[in-house]
Order: sequence, then structure tokens, then C-alpha cells
Amino acid sequence: MSSAVAAFGVKGAAVATAGWTGFVTVALALNATFTAEAGVGVLAMVAATAGSVVALCLVLIGRVPTAWIAAGPFAFRPAAIRSTAAAHVVSTFRQILVFWGLFLVVIPLIIAVLEQRWAVSFAFPTFAAPAGVAVLVAASAIGISSAFVMSTQGSGTPLPSAMPNRLVIAGPYLWVRNPMALCGIVQGVAVGLILSSWLVLAYAIAGSLLWNYAIRPLEESDLEERFGDEFRRYRDTVRCWIPQVPERRPSLISSSPSR
Repeated sequence: MSSAVAAFGVKGAAVATAGWTGFVTVALALNATFTAEAGVGVLAMVAATAGSVVALCLVLIGRVPTAWIAAGPFAFRPAAIRSTAAAHVVSTFRQILVFWGLFLVVIPLIIAVLEQRWAVSFAFPTFAAPAGVAVLVAASAIGISSAFVMSTQGSGTPLPSAMPNRLVIAGPYLWVRNPMALCGIVQGVAVGLILSSWLVLAYAIAGSLLWNYAIRPLEESDLEERFGDEFRRYRDTVRCWIPQVPERRPSLISSSPSR
């Protein structure tokens, strides 16, 4: 009943629906984890909860508040100019260890364990794991190269709170505007293949959608505000996600990387 009322924009009903759906999801997830039953139901309820939260945002404020992602410690701010290139490199690779450890090891392992526990897994081809290892190594190498270029030529780091002070267009950034994000998504898919986990693959795809539709517009708006025509020329020339050979497009004259 509350779902039907919420559909007409009644705020109290929307809050009740989202709260109840979330509660049921958590309860069902705990039950499935302890009993190894109702795993499919958990996945259905997770989707329902996500929909309820989106609906709640639309009813209460008329939009999904993606700007909240870039708030507080994650607000876009340039790195301190007084920092040396070596300091930016050290900070960048410290971030890589933390973020890769969390998003490519800890979270995928938890997802894979829950997938098995909830009995929603299925067998992958035998070549999936070796292929995943090869893809992971290649994507990680490009990601490290991108991070090194950013920290040495951009006077900053990949972290939003210490972004580059210069829009360096070099290395992987000549081929695609978001090499680190692209590599991160490919790494997630590779980890899913290694773990033979379709839920980890779904997690990687969900991350790509979150990045493209929530984070990227905020980041590019910040870059356009700080670098103006220089970034607009770069954005209009280099694709966001699909790499292109630099020789097949007009040359860029600039001094700086987006991410």
C-alpha cells in the first residue's frame, strides 16, 4: 500500500517504503548468509531497495543527489602546489594500494563468498581465470602508467581532494580521457573472471555506470571550470571511454591530465 501511495509523491509513504524495503533486504541477507537459502530473494530485494532509494530521492528533492559524492573529504580540490613531484608520486601510489586493495580484493572476495553462500553462483569456463589474470596484469600496467603521468606532470594525484594542477595530455591520456577509470573497470571484470563470480562482474559493471553517470560529470565540470578552453578542446578531441590512435586525430597543444 505504501508503495502505491509513494507513487503519487507522498513523502511519508516514500520514506516508509524505502525504510521497510531496506530492512527486509538486510534481514533476508542475514538469513541467507546463515542458512544458505533464499539467495535469489536477496538479489531481488537489493534491486528493489535501490529502486526505492532512487524513488525516495525523486520524491523528496526531485533528483538523485549525485553531487553529494563530491562533498566533504571527496570534494574536488587541487593538490598543494608546494608539494614536490616525488611527494605526489608517493601519495598517488599509496592511494593505489588502498583503493585497489579495497575495491579489487576485499570487496570482490566478500561478494564471491556471499555468492557461494547464497547458492546463486554458476560454473565459468576453465579459461576464464587465466584470461582474467592476463587482463588484470595488462589493465594494471596501464593504470600505473596513467597514475605516474598524472603525478609527475600534473602536480597532483588521482584523489579528488588533491587533483592535478595541470591538465597533462601525455601517455595514456593521449589515447583516452579516463584511462585510470577505464582500467579500474576492466580490472574489476578481470577479478570477476579470476574468482568465477558473475556478481563481481555485475559489481564492476555497476561501478562503471556509477562512474559514468554520477562521478564523471562532476569531475569534468570541475576540470572545465579550472582549465577552460584547454579542457574543452581536449574533451572534444579525445574520447571518454574508447581509446583512439593519436596519429588519427588532430594534435593537442596543452600542458595537462583529466583522470
